[in-house]
Order: sequence, then structure tokens, then C-alpha cells
Amino acid sequence: MPDDRLFVLDTNVLMHDPTAIFRFAEHDVFLPMVVLEELDAAKKGMSEVARNVRQVSRFLDELINTQKDLKNGIALPASDKGKTPGRLFFQTAAQPTDILPDTLPGNKPDNSLLGTAIALQRADTHRRIVVVSKDINLRIKAHVLGIPAEDYSNDKVLDDVDLLYSGTQMLAEDFLETYKEISTCQEPGRTFSIAFKQTIAQWYPNQFLYSGGGDFEAIVKECDGDQATIELAHNFRTQNHNIWGIKARNREQNFALNLLTDPNIDFVTLLGAAGTGKTLLTLAAGLAQTLEQQRYEEIIVTRVTVPVGEDIGFLPGTEEEKMTPWMGALMDNLEVLNPTHGGGEWGRAATTDLLHNRIKIRSLNFMRGRTFLNRYLILDEAQNLTSKQMKTLITRAGPGTKIVCLGNIAQIDTPYLTETTSGLTYVVDRFKHWPHGGHITLQRGERSRLADFATQIL
Repeated sequence: MPDDRLFVLDTNVLMHDPTAIFRFAEHDVFLPMVVLEELDAAKKGMSEVARNVRQVSRFLDELINTQKDLKNGIALPASDKGKTPGRLFFQTAAQPTDILPDTLPGNKPDNSLLGTAIALQRADTHRRIVVVSKDINLRIKAHVLGIPAEDYSNDKVLDDVDLLYSGTQMLAEDFLETYKEISTCQEPGRTFSIAFKQTIAQWYPNQFLYSGGGDFEAIVKECDGDQATIELAHNFRTQNHNIWGIKARNREQNFALNLLTDPNIDFVTLLGAAGTGKTLLTLAAGLAQTLEQQRYEEIIVTRVTVPVGEDIGFLPGTEEEKMTPWMGALMDNLEVLNPTHGGGEWGRAATTDLLHNRIKIRSLNFMRGRTFLNRYLILDEAQNLTSKQMKTLITRAGPGTKIVCLGNIAQIDTPYLTETTSGLTYVVDRFKHWPHGGHITLQRGERSRLADFATQIL
């Protein structure tokens, strides 16, 4: 099989990543006419897909203006790898009418793209023609016809989701005895240790360490070469040291509360299955820091409005009223948190009014261009965001704002997103080196024994 390859791009690849035509290094890229037609049909609107399509059109227009002879292709910008850049080709001639086999009837766009790939195979036998598509059914049809097909993998953060940073690391039971070089210093209410060892090169800022015996829990404060500064983690498991009446029920929840209540950490990501306590812990920490400590002016909650079942149509009311049906998890957790500060029926009603006045529900559709100052921003169901959407949201943070992203990458409802391409996976991996960010993967369900068993067995 020749090493020289020509990649035929499907429309959904460009809709997903407008810069896809620049991501194939030294290989050539081919855009069939049917792809340009589909891009033209999808350019209208204010959605993320429409914006991506318009950006693709701008890129193509700039490239075409640099060279008028399209038959020989357009030289793409050089990549950072130092290799000779590939060229961009367009379909400049109609394909033969008998190119499609009888197994592909009709004039569907997917079949037209496959017909173009077959025509390229017959016309150029010296290189490998590869169809690149996010549509798994198109890739299946391509393989049936003997056309190599691949998924667009440039947006993958990791090759395997099991490699995703968990935010914790278990140490040997004899850790303190093995690390003879540890020196300790104390401040009021805090204990620091400085460790010198080659293995700490695998540690990250704000990563949590715990011993196999369970009697040692610490957080990495600084990493500098073979030297790291670690601090003993706060224990939120006791009723005397709770957050808005909520105490940690397991190790990971305790680590999460350490991150959520630390004013030096501006960005927190919490992953976990249903019932692990992501929303409850985040909301409790937000209420404590907003109402008791006055650290933030208000709590803003938002999420992606992707329905699990059939869409129920347009919702009446204001922005907040439209978002209320999507915020069932928020309301459920407020019912849990409210009685902890209640004093009878009147007390609970007063607390409910206070909470609703300090908690604002906002839609992601209106986030672009905004700046949030001194806010505690909670993004629920963040696994349904792309990396570009995640960037748009995080860059809204102004001074004094803390962003908490919650999600379960095993429950992705957005088309063309997977566990390795989700925006939540993207930010977990990219922020693990930042000293003002932290991440924890919650392991154990605490909702109920029924929910915990269902999560494991179903």
C-alpha cells in the first residue's frame, strides 16, 4: 500500500472542527462538491455548527485567493513538524454516472461522496484514498465498498479514556518511612512537607495523595523538578467540620470539598457517575462561600440543554423560566440543603427565598461576550460540550470568579462527541499542570444503595 495518501473529508468533519483542512500534515486533502453544497446549506443561523461552517468558508476563500489554478491544488500552510505541507484539492470535474454500484441507490449526499472516492481510486492508483468522516454509518458503507475510512481523530485528547487524569494517587503504606528526605514545617492550622524524590515528577499541582493504609491524605501545593511541597488535606468527614451541613462520605468527596473551598483554586472539574455527589458538594460549597463567607456575590448555574428523550418543544417564559425544567438536579439538591438551615415552616420558606435570590440560572446560548465578576459559576452536564464551547465558557471568567465543571463522560448525549473528544475530558487534561486548577474523579455512589447497585450492574 503506498504511503502517499489523499484524505476525502466529509462535511461533518468541517462542521466539527473548522481547522480540519490544516490538520493532515504532509498529506493532501480533497473536498467533493457535495461537501461544499452541504456547507452552503448549513451556513445560516446562530448555532455553533453554523459559526463553524462560516469559518470554514472564510478559510477556503482565503486559500482560493492565493492561487487560481485549482486543478493542481492549493498549497496548505506548513505545519510545525517541518514536513512539506500537503495540498488542498477540489472536485473540478463531474464524476462518471456509472461510478456508483447498484448497492447504493438514489442520490444521497453520502453516496455521492463515496462515488467521488471510488472515482479517485480508479483515477489515481499510486496513492491511498481515505474517507474521513464522523459519521460511523458512512464509514461502514465505505468499508463495504472497499474504500478505507477513518474517524477524525485530531480532536481526541487521549487514545484511551482510562488514561485520563484522576486527580489522586495512592502511595505505599510505608511512604513516610521511605521518604527519609521529607522535612516538615508548620503554620497555624496548616502543616507543610517538602519531599525530594525522583518519583514526584509524576505529581501535578493540587493532586491528592493518600496512603494505602488510609491514614495519610495530602495535597500537592507546588512541584519544582524533583522537589514538591505537600500539605495535609482538611478533613470534612466530621459534623463539626462540615460545609453547609454536608460532610464528606468518602475519600474522593473529601478531596473535592478541599478543592471547592480553596480560594486559591479558580477552576475545578469533578467527574463521576450518577449519585456520586457532584452537584450536592458543589452547591453546598458555593452556598457556604456566597452566603456565609461573602466570598462570591452570587451563584450562577448553567448546563447544556440536550434532551435525553423526545424534545418537548419551545418553553414559555423568561430565560430563567425556560431553563428551570433543565435544572431538576439543582432543585433536588436545594431541597436537601435547605432543611439544614431551617427553623420550622417559616424558616424554611425564608431560606428558600434567600437561596433563589442568590442562585441565578442562565442559558449557555447567551454566554458569548459576557464577563462574570466575583461569581461562583457551576457548569452541569459539561460532558456534552465541545472543546471550543468549553473555551468560550471558561474565558467568561473575570477577577474573583470560580468555575466548577461537573459531568459524567459515560453519559454523552451530543452527536459526534465521545469520551476521548468531550470538552470536559479536554479541560481535565489541559488544566492538570496549572497551579490554580484542580480535578477529582468521584468513584463511589452515595445516593442510595439502589442507585449505587444500578450504576454498577446496569
